Amino acid sequence: MIDKKDKKPELLAPAGSINVFERAIEAGADAVYIGAPALNARALSRDFSWAEIAAMIQFAHKRDVKLYLAANSLLKENEIPQVLETLAILEALKPDALIIQDLGLYHLCRKYFPQLRLHASTLFGAHNSLAVRQFKNMGFERVVLARELTIKEINSIAGTSNVELEVFIHGALCFSYSGLCLFSSYLGGKSGLRGRCVQPCRRRYQWKQKGEKPGYFFSMNDLGGIDLINRLQKAGVSSFKIEGRLRSAHYVSSVVKAYRMVIDADSGDKRVIENAKELLDQSMGRKTSQGYFNTTESKELISPYHSGNIGMYLGQAGKGTGKGKVSLALKQSIQVGDRLRLHQEDTGERVAFTLRNMTKKSRKISQANPDDSIILEVPAIVKRGDSLFKVDSRKAREAEKKKPGLNAAHFNPTVKKILRNTKQKVSTIQKSLAPGRTGSRKTPAAGMRRMKGTSAAWPLLYIKIDDLQVLKSRLPVMPELLLVELNRKTFNDFQHQKKTVKKFHHKMAWCLPPIILENEVDFFSKAINQLIKNNFKTWQIGHIGQQLFFAGKERLNLLGDYTLNVLNSQGLYVLHSFKLQRAQAAIEIDRESLGNILSSKSAANSRVDLGLTVYGTPPLFTARPMAKHFLYAQPFVSPKNESFVLRKAWNSTVALAEDPFSLLSMLTEMAKMGLKYAVIDLCHRRITKKENDEIGREIAGKRYRRKLSTFNYNGNLL
Repeated sequence: MIDKKDKKPELLAPAGSINVFERAIEAGADAVYIGAPALNARALSRDFSWAEIAAMIQFAHKRDVKLYLAANSLLKENEIPQVLETLAILEALKPDALIIQDLGLYHLCRKYFPQLRLHASTLFGAHNSLAVRQFKNMGFERVVLARELTIKEINSIAGTSNVELEVFIHGALCFSYSGLCLFSSYLGGKSGLRGRCVQPCRRRYQWKQKGEKPGYFFSMNDLGGIDLINRLQKAGVSSFKIEGRLRSAHYVSSVVKAYRMVIDADSGDKRVIENAKELLDQSMGRKTSQGYFNTTESKELISPYHSGNIGMYLGQAGKGTGKGKVSLALKQSIQVGDRLRLHQEDTGERVAFTLRNMTKKSRKISQANPDDSIILEVPAIVKRGDSLFKVDSRKAREAEKKKPGLNAAHFNPTVKKILRNTKQKVSTIQKSLAPGRTGSRKTPAAGMRRMKGTSAAWPLLYIKIDDLQVLKSRLPVMPELLLVELNRKTFNDFQHQKKTVKKFHHKMAWCLPPIILENEVDFFSKAINQLIKNNFKTWQIGHIGQQLFFAGKERLNLLGDYTLNVLNSQGLYVLHSFKLQRAQAAIEIDRESLGNILSSKSAANSRVDLGLTVYGTPPLFTARPMAKHFLYAQPFVSPKNESFVLRKAWNSTVALAEDPFSLLSMLTEMAKMGLKYAVIDLCHRRITKKENDEIGREIAGKRYRRKLSTFNYNGNLL
């Protein structure tokens, strides 16, 4: 077998249109990835038709290029029938792989469509060797690593498994670990895990502390790893992935050509790299850094007082600016027909438009050059200090309008035949997954409790803490299970406070955080073994890879945290196969979606009890940087005056809402739906007596004195 460190790496390009797809292949891509219809985490992009996908697969394969489909969105229960149709068609079309992040989708693929080859998406959060080994065991042929890893960590992980490893090498960086960002969802139900992110990390924020200037504190510069190809290949990377399914053909073509030059040079030749960088300068992306590859704390990761817009910076609006017009001294050449973006500094809002008119010295012109003082027509109100960017050229856009080389219409008969042939198989599968029981329960289900002083039932109550000092004061309610986060502090405190812990020992469960970096795996392994020897039998995992900590250990009770992102009943089968008895639904779930899971035959058959976090301040961002401009424990506000705070947890920076969300008033309703347990999460902050009392009042059926968010429960998760 060829060592993956000796094999020439794959160059993987994005495509959001047929023209971009063709340009990527012309520029030298070894493989292209596109979005699977209604299943990909770029919901804002146009879906390809089945005929187009069939044509693209044939077009690529004739040129010895692979085509992957990103099916990396979390799935709701009511979307499963459509998903089955999609999977059946894809199995017939035979793409080279599906890139997925949903455990339920994984189960459907493995059980009903085993011919589909699977890659584990970066949204699965593979940030250590346990995760990579687990995905290998699950049958994934490739793992897309978390973007937060250093070359040293990648090298260490690569040495533990022979599965293919893919890394993002160029393009946009999220501030949060992929798979753990809840910010967009929390602000209005638009889930980043379902491809609807509104990019709150790109907004302008203001610290409440006096004297601190506002900025783009979490807006990451783009990744540019052109200098690191050789080192990453030696570290064990099999595929270099370019981000950008929403980017233009000009951008994708320029970036692919640049990386093709460097990969083919195969020696780190400095002249080749310099030529490649000249091509990248023409791509109209953001300012770039080398990401986390060399260090986790590079000053180049974030430029907090720069907006982080895509495109060539044209200048700031100056004197003479106003409604419908912007006056500026030009930094780059432009022409009528170019695509521009205005960035409004006060609000952080962006306005994209095609340039229709511009004047120089009161005379209309069609082209302008650097240093020209001009006035542009803009479809917005502009203020002095607003910034302007060029995001695409007229010439490049005209080139994109050329007729595609592939003939999608030719494949219409083929697709129609596939649809006929798969109809019966899909119908049979759908019947086996049809909803079982519906409606509310007249009596509490087994394991439910009655609310004191009433006939109402509510789910078993669990409390989660991340500091054993909390046990020295009164808890808001005596929980059925006490979830304690395992970290260095709680483990050390346990050694010295066994007397305090003793009265809770019989109902304590230790919980693993969702982020365990490679250099921390050994600590957790040893701590887990020691605590098991101390007769702790109940554990909660925060990542599917962490199940390997408990492989071969008997008579344990395993739970799953909400960070496993279970949004449909099919994912519960996967958790049962890993010997989990209980698991929480995704914390961003809405009422309808929760009800659909709990009323399904699959949920009942999975033998995994479903719970939900019903109170707390979950991390909205979970990010590796701990930058100097961050003010921890200091509130910051959005342009809409929403208030948040930064804290440190899990060796990361987490952003929390200032106030908790609460579903405590819905406990009886959830019990009737069939929810087995509810988690009150007291982590990430100091809990006061007042808050304890308020939680108790709410559980007793009395209203809070303050109105709290219900996250997405009363809304609609998009």
